[in-house]
Amino acid sequence: MLGQGGHVALAVMSLVLLLCREAAPIEVPQDPKILQDLKQPPTIVKQSVKDYIVDPRDNIIIECEAKGNPVPTFSWRRNGKFFNIGKDPRVTMRKRSGTLEIGFRSGGRPEDYEGEYQCFATNDLGVALSNKILLRVSKAPLWPKEVLEPVVVTEGTPLVLACNPPPGLPPPFTFWMNSAMTPIPQDKRVSMGLNGDLYFSNVLTKDAHTDYSCNARFLFTHTIQQKNPFTLKVLTKEPYNDTSYNATDPYGGRKVAESTPTFLSPSGTESSKMVLRDEQLLLECIAAGLPTPTIKWFKKGGDLPGRKVKFDNYNKTLKIINVSEEDAGEYVCMANNHLGSIRHSIFVQVKAAPYWLDKPFNLVLAPEENGPLVCRANGNPKPNIQWLVNGLPIESTPHSPSRQVLGDTIMFRLVQMGSSAVYQCNASNQHGYLMANAFVSVLDMPPRMLGPKNQLIKVIENNRTFLDCPFFGSPLPDLRWFKNGQGSGLDGGQYRVYINGTLEIKRARAEDEGTYTCVANSMLGTAENQVRLEVKEPTRIVRAPERRSAVRGSTAHFDCKVKSDPSLPITVAWTKDDKPLYLGWRLRKDEESLTIPNVNEGDEGTYTCTVKSEIDQDSASARLTVLEEASLNPSVSSALPPDRSDPPMDLDLSDPAARSVRLTWIPGNDHRSPVTEFLVQFEEDRWEPGRWQDLSTYPGDLNSVILQLAPFVNYQFRVTAINAVGQSQPSRPSPRYKTSGAAPDAIPRGLRGWGSKKDNMEITWEPLLDLERNGPNLHYSVWWRRKDLGEGWSNMSTFGSKHVVHNTETYVPYEIKVQARNEFGQGPESNVVVGYSGEDKPTDAPTDLRVSKVDSTKANLHWKPVDLSSVQGEFKEYRLYYWRESSLVPGLMVSKEKKTKGFYSIVAEPSGILSDLVSYSKYKMFLVVTNNLFEGPPSNTVEVTTKEGVPDAPKFFSINRRTFDTVHLEWDKPLEPNGILIGYQLKYQTVNGSRVGRAQLETLPPNVTEFTLRLPDRSTRYKFYLSAFTQVGAGVVYAEESPHFANEENLTDPTALGDKSVKVVPVKQQPPVSVADLIAGAKYQLRVYSHELNSISSKSFIFKTKPAYIDQVDIATQGWFIGLMCAIALIILILLIVCFIKRSRGGKYPGGGCVTGFAKYLVRDKKDLPLDPVDQKDQDGSFDYHSDEDNKPLQGSQTSLDGNVKESDDSLVDYGEGGDGQFNEDGSFIGQYTVKKDKDETEGNESSEATSPVNAIYSLA
Repeated sequence: MLGQGGHVALAVMSLVLLLCREAAPIEVPQDPKILQDLKQPPTIVKQSVKDYIVDPRDNIIIECEAKGNPVPTFSWRRNGKFFNIGKDPRVTMRKRSGTLEIGFRSGGRPEDYEGEYQCFATNDLGVALSNKILLRVSKAPLWPKEVLEPVVVTEGTPLVLACNPPPGLPPPFTFWMNSAMTPIPQDKRVSMGLNGDLYFSNVLTKDAHTDYSCNARFLFTHTIQQKNPFTLKVLTKEPYNDTSYNATDPYGGRKVAESTPTFLSPSGTESSKMVLRDEQLLLECIAAGLPTPTIKWFKKGGDLPGRKVKFDNYNKTLKIINVSEEDAGEYVCMANNHLGSIRHSIFVQVKAAPYWLDKPFNLVLAPEENGPLVCRANGNPKPNIQWLVNGLPIESTPHSPSRQVLGDTIMFRLVQMGSSAVYQCNASNQHGYLMANAFVSVLDMPPRMLGPKNQLIKVIENNRTFLDCPFFGSPLPDLRWFKNGQGSGLDGGQYRVYINGTLEIKRARAEDEGTYTCVANSMLGTAENQVRLEVKEPTRIVRAPERRSAVRGSTAHFDCKVKSDPSLPITVAWTKDDKPLYLGWRLRKDEESLTIPNVNEGDEGTYTCTVKSEIDQDSASARLTVLEEASLNPSVSSALPPDRSDPPMDLDLSDPAARSVRLTWIPGNDHRSPVTEFLVQFEEDRWEPGRWQDLSTYPGDLNSVILQLAPFVNYQFRVTAINAVGQSQPSRPSPRYKTSGAAPDAIPRGLRGWGSKKDNMEITWEPLLDLERNGPNLHYSVWWRRKDLGEGWSNMSTFGSKHVVHNTETYVPYEIKVQARNEFGQGPESNVVVGYSGEDKPTDAPTDLRVSKVDSTKANLHWKPVDLSSVQGEFKEYRLYYWRESSLVPGLMVSKEKKTKGFYSIVAEPSGILSDLVSYSKYKMFLVVTNNLFEGPPSNTVEVTTKEGVPDAPKFFSINRRTFDTVHLEWDKPLEPNGILIGYQLKYQTVNGSRVGRAQLETLPPNVTEFTLRLPDRSTRYKFYLSAFTQVGAGVVYAEESPHFANEENLTDPTALGDKSVKVVPVKQQPPVSVADLIAGAKYQLRVYSHELNSISSKSFIFKTKPAYIDQVDIATQGWFIGLMCAIALIILILLIVCFIKRSRGGKYPGGGCVTGFAKYLVRDKKDLPLDPVDQKDQDGSFDYHSDEDNKPLQGSQTSLDGNVKESDDSLVDYGEGGDGQFNEDGSFIGQYTVKKDKDETEGNESSEATSPVNAIYSLA
């Protein structure tokens, strides 16, 4: 169980969380309109450093500047006491500033002004403090006078020459030189330590000199002081042999005693070192021994941090920059030569002066608002946090009921006017301190617009657009946007309103033009501003210049035709090789082109046309190549067609850099088609070996380019030449080039946080591409924290692209960010993204669902909303489930399939309209609230009965001509009667082309589904209009036109869509289905539905058939054709009369030739005569739609009334010479044209129509 202290801690934490959730600090914009009227406590903006060392030769300047309204006044404390500036003539304070200037022209010592200074900036609203500035004067003391005795050592022994520089402020930089001012050579054997001493691991005879001098350079005074020189004498046991000296035998062949390693610095087997966080750690091990020992470094329990470690002074010094806590531990240096080794352990402690975790920031609150002031710091040891108010400890100030100190946080609740102040947070430990000022300003200001009034914004169509509306007020106003002064606020869809007042239009369209009004509203008033948006067409070059090759002396022409918004003035400018083109007297430019007459070599280059409007621009380029004059005797090769270029050759890499290299190549033969561009490709052997990828393209006149590369990639390159014919073969690959690694440059994309379960949040992002890794060991650091609690960041590292945060509350916002890292460092952090933990099922149901204003197809709905906190997720919509329970028409079966409709509404009294209901039906429905994943419990179920409506069209409507004088009509009741049928209305009228007769109306009872109409004339055609009707009125009209014959199919009226006539085509096969017999050039509306359940239907689809090319005309009904046939019949009659007259005069056979020859002509004419297409019959006897009653099939002969062919009394048979009645000479006529054949052709095909002229001819024959 928790003790009393535990309950108190929980209560305090709950209060902090509550206030953080409610806190809404106001950010004051840096706008002159606001700042000139805004009262603000003072803020320190500039001050001298804490540890301030000055040059004694200069005046002393201690900086302190602050801002505030009213303008602050300044005062100083020195060593904790008030510093009276007016009493010291050497001290002055700059105007409108707290900066002190101490001058010594009239005498005085700078050392007299050393001490600790602190600046106070004061106005009516509070006091701000500077840091405590420790002022010290730089010192460069002289080296003490001393007499140095010669140093005598034996060859091979170690030696240390002490420097001991004088203590300066700051400490001097030391180095060793000889009398010739030449640095003492240093190497593995001889080197200077960190303390300035010169160490000899072993002494050689060549080290004997009389001028080893230590020098100290003082930074502030820029002076160098030199210590008295050392004299070094080296004793040897044997004479020195100069001739035998070499690098491998520094002792000239003499025997010198070798020794095992010993440490000169540090001494002993172990030592300790303390270093502060973020400073530099220097560890040193210098060893003596012969031969000279080698130094190696290790870290117990781990590896040395490779990225931060650097070895100096021939491996004797280990340097770690930017020390952090993980660098603490035991470091071991080992010195060894072939005689042995020795170790020394250095125990490193990492302490830390205070550093900020959450630095306090200024807090601006409106009256009655809440807010926290947070001051969080860390260090080693843990720093102590002290709060001050206007420079005084908070404990000594009067108690304020609106503030509560909770350790490193001050909570403000229900602040009031007049409680503004400056708070100081001081975090300190034994290694240093931090101090920060943060004012708390209580401000009330009515809403104000900060942007220009009635601004006009012009944007390009389809571009993303931002309309700015900067505003301010305290308390922070609510901002809403309206278009053309109408609507309930723009937000959602293609609109998005940002917290700073900016309205984003994701894709500007012409209909988005208008006046947009932003309205800022708070309890203190309202302010508004208007922005006029005009959407313009883009400026585009629609006919761009093309590459030209011109013979010297000819004319070159470049097009540049532009299309732009008519209301935007444009300018067209030409450049050559990216430099302005000077037209002069020769070049000519108009609105759409550039002309270059009398082309010369200087005109060759790349010409660019740039067109600009006030809001956008476009450009296009083309190259002009100048050719020599054409030869009078063109070579054979000039007549060959152009071809692809040869591949480039001899690829070479040069100018290597960390992320670039120069690639040079030799172009191949272009084969009479100039190269327009080169394509450079690369292949790398780490991620996708063997795959060539495009890197970049370059103009065809370049053969040396600098390639921009990615780090940590082993490249090889190849080049392809491109001309008008196509691409060449790739070149041979270049040598490989490996770029060095680097920290990642890219930010992981697609960062999002979402909950897969109600108590977690999955943070996901897209992993970096292979070429974005920049180095090995790529991993990601991901941070997250609750958005509404002000808590610190939690973080972890992963090699994947996903992290799951467990044990979260349901649907709470988190701030998340991610960063890519590799062995070379860390990349940039992503922007902070807000994600949400998982959603759960909504707990509440909408209540009091009710219906009003029900008509035949729609109903108005009303309900009481749920508390949005009960949605347990993002509110998506109220979802209505409804289904057709039954039809009020007796015996009509209906589908009870549930349908849904969503309503997005967060108003206090939501409502909606449910449409597309079926008339005269009973519906049931209930409502649920939904988030992205779940639905809540259902509301109460309500029943709705729709009113009676007009019927649908009849199921089908067929027309048949069973006899020549009657038309029989059949139909079926509508699929959806939408009420009680009380009958059918049948309207019909005669049609003849475009002429229609008087309409006649028949009203039939509901149980009648057929009708027979007697035709006054069998050639009469009718158009019928059928509709069912209820008490509400007539329904959809079904229109049909009567066919010609009983077996002719129904035709759909060309005006069917306009007349709302309907034709039903039963389908008993799987799709696709062909719909035939449509009229050319007519509009149709098509839908597919179920015969059994009419509520199951597709959406309607409208289409139009193609028009016919020509109107077919029946030639047999044309007057010119009838007249021609009559003329031919008259001529034939005259010829026959003449033949008979000749026969009667000339005997038995003189006229046979005339008749026989003419008969041959007749028969051949008959055989060649084609049948009109409308006369052709299918096997089943159906006629083509274009048949006409006036155009009957032509027959070869005409029968008599009794069906038999009667021979003429004066038959031609009588004139035959044989008993068979045949002509001996002209038998072909008799064989082809006999009475028997005419009978066969005409039998059973009697017709009541008049004999045509051709029939008459055959009868006469």
